[in-house]
Amino acid sequence: MRKLKVGVIGLGEVAQIIHLPILQILSEKFEIAALCDISPGLLQTMGRLYNVPNLYAEAGELVTQPDLDAVFVLNSDEYHAECAIAAARNKKHVLIEKPMCLTFSEAEAIVQARDAAGVKIMVGYMRRFAPAFTEAVRQVKALGRINYARVRDLIGQNGFFIEQSTVVQRFNDFPAWAGPDRAERANRLLKEAIGEVSPEYKRVYRLLCGLSSHDLSAMRELIGMPERVKAASTWNGGQFITAIFEYPGFNVTFETGIDKIRRFDAHLEVYGEEKSIRVQYNTPYIRHLPTRLFTGETNGETYIETELRPTYKDPYTVELEHFYEIVVNGVEPKTPPEDFVEDLKIFQMIMQAL
Repeated sequence: MRKLKVGVIGLGEVAQIIHLPILQILSEKFEIAALCDISPGLLQTMGRLYNVPNLYAEAGELVTQPDLDAVFVLNSDEYHAECAIAAARNKKHVLIEKPMCLTFSEAEAIVQARDAAGVKIMVGYMRRFAPAFTEAVRQVKALGRINYARVRDLIGQNGFFIEQSTVVQRFNDFPAWAGPDRAERANRLLKEAIGEVSPEYKRVYRLLCGLSSHDLSAMRELIGMPERVKAASTWNGGQFITAIFEYPGFNVTFETGIDKIRRFDAHLEVYGEEKSIRVQYNTPYIRHLPTRLFTGETNGETYIETELRPTYKDPYTVELEHFYEIVVNGVEPKTPPEDFVEDLKIFQMIMQAL
């Protein structure tokens, strides 16, 4: 079996809790061959922990390492496009965490770099790889008429789950330029994406690009693109959002927000004429919590509700196995850059409605 040599850019929470451990578990498929982070302390610590000799402070240096097959872009989203483009130009395949980018121009540049280099780029929408979700997609296609659907993601802060389940290494040795540079990039990209708006609406857009991109991406695969946003609202400084999407023959309600309750309620539910289908997610920061599929239907005088838990394999592992097939066997990515562009369109629809 061919083993892919992977370089990882960004060693924060998602890298430490998810990607690095899974890459290590899937050692017959992947080798962690290079690491990059702007924190010297974190970089050295992760290098020792995973026995990785090639350590870089600059992403632009990592992507030039000749023996790398692929690069995982896991750093802050203001830098996603730059890192993905640099990796592609150096003939590296790319897995890029959501959001792929913040603007349409960045997305176009990523696609152009991919096509020019002849590499594959995949966006890390792990919820769409959960076996319960893929089964829901199959069942929704056979559902017939849809009367209504609901997309909900109300969660406590990620730290509530992380602090009880794992240890994340954190350092405060960032270079002096890092904070101002990140802030300048964020302001510039947000101005390009949504214009001159209040801090509240900037937070709304970042929430859409972050947490909500999972929900809206899954919604698209499940029931397609909405025709328009009929109404939208935000409150609490942009921490909560609701919207009503119009589809042919039915509406969809979308609700999201982050609070200080230690629970994770993320689900998509589709209501047909004779059957309802709900995909229920749990926090991804505690791996192997199952994604479950619930169905409800009437049989004669009896209402029957069923729960399907296809596997304890976490969606991130399924996602990385798919990425391996993309690179080694030429499989087309389920979530290519063009797919993420459709989410950017939905974000714009919501912002315009607001």
